[in-house]
Amino acid sequence: MEDQMKKIVEQYSQTISEISILKQMDEILLITSIKEGSWSIREIIAHLYGWDDYNLKHMIGSMAPGANLPAFPDHDAQNERAVESLKNKTVYEIIDLFTDRRKECVDAILKVEPKTRFTIGGGKRAFSAESFIKIFVKHDAHHLGQIDAFMKKTLT
Repeated sequence: MEDQMKKIVEQYSQTISEISILKQMDEILLITSIKEGSWSIREIIAHLYGWDDYNLKHMIGSMAPGANLPAFPDHDAQNERAVESLKNKTVYEIIDLFTDRRKECVDAILKVEPKTRFTIGGGKRAFSAESFIKIFVKHDAHHLGQIDAFMKKTLT
């Protein structure tokens, strides 16, 4: 595996430990909105799980030379489905589900040949497994930043 891909996959995997540590926090904190009109940490983790689940089921397994993967679904609808699908789960169960699904995504992405190029939704841009995962590393960083800011504000 190329060094750059290894680094990206490590960053993608790192989110597992950053989310898992939240199991040490009080549930009330994890189900409280991070700011007025925003999600709670529970909902953020459900959202991350939802995207990993979607990617595992619809994207990663289809990454083949010259493949055209489906367009990403409407983000708002996808996010709503993800949160709704886990409404009967505790935040701690959602953390476990996220951890397991992320590990599956990592295992699956590592099986994609590094030279493989594909498009998404009929677009012209050629993606690799690395460039695809970079999107979600940035996505993770955004949400981990939100969680971190909330925790610092709340716990100090």
